Amino acid sequence: MSIAVTSSRPSRIAGIDSLMKRIPVARLSRMALPLALLALWQVLAELRWLPVAIIPAPTDVLNAWIKWVFGGAGPGLNPYSGTWGAGVRGSLQRILEGYAIAVVVGIPTGVLIGRSRWIRNLVDPTIQGLRPVPITAWLPLSIAIFGIKDLSALFLIGLGAFYPIVVSTAQGTRDAPTNLVRVGAMMGMNRFQSARMIILPSAAPAIFTGLRLGLGIGWTAVVVAEMVAVKSGLGFVLWDAYYIGRMDIVLADMISIGLIGLLSDRLLLLVEAHLLRWNRRNA
Repeated sequence: MSIAVTSSRPSRIAGIDSLMKRIPVARLSRMALPLALLALWQVLAELRWLPVAIIPAPTDVLNAWIKWVFGGAGPGLNPYSGTWGAGVRGSLQRILEGYAIAVVVGIPTGVLIGRSRWIRNLVDPTIQGLRPVPITAWLPLSIAIFGIKDLSALFLIGLGAFYPIVVSTAQGTRDAPTNLVRVGAMMGMNRFQSARMIILPSAAPAIFTGLRLGLGIGWTAVVVAEMVAVKSGLGFVLWDAYYIGRMDIVLADMISIGLIGLLSDRLLLLVEAHLLRWNRRNA
């Protein structure tokens, strides 16, 4: 009997080791800190060590979020019930449109700044002078020009995302290997072919860095714009809920913005990994 028990232990240990190898330990470790903070938040709220009227417990925020997402729309004490999808669609549409404008304008401008000394001397000082101006400082001007409309939000989103995109693209383009460009010229490549086949692939990692930074600033800009210049979207709900004292909706809105922003960043990373497989192999 003792021999049978002893012989079963290695197989049992091997089974545990095999199970542990299948568990995504890295992913679990990423969730450790958020879960710990949520647990601490819940405990402090239960002990009344937090002003629950201002910072509700996570369970209250979750209940408010569920009603906001799945509840039936209609008048009453909970005007936000069932309106989460409409708010998300409005914000996503503005983000996509404003961000697309920034990409279409920012990448070509960055390439021109990086490859042309004349254009760099002409355009770059103006960009660097305007870049430190916060997005919120542009808000009164955008309302004065475009009014309380989506154009104000698109202007702020496009402007906020434009600066990191153009700066990163210009730096990546400027750092393109000069020897490869010369070899391409010796092989008969014109400037367009050289930009498409040598410069842009070399600058692509820096461009994607700018795209990620621009996307994050775009989310900041859309919330700011919707709080003041647009009467719909997650930013509008955030300010409206604060105004009537629904802090549970405010926190649920903040969490929603964070999660959607994280998903959009992960999606951009997937696109980068697909398009820049060669860069990952080199790394």
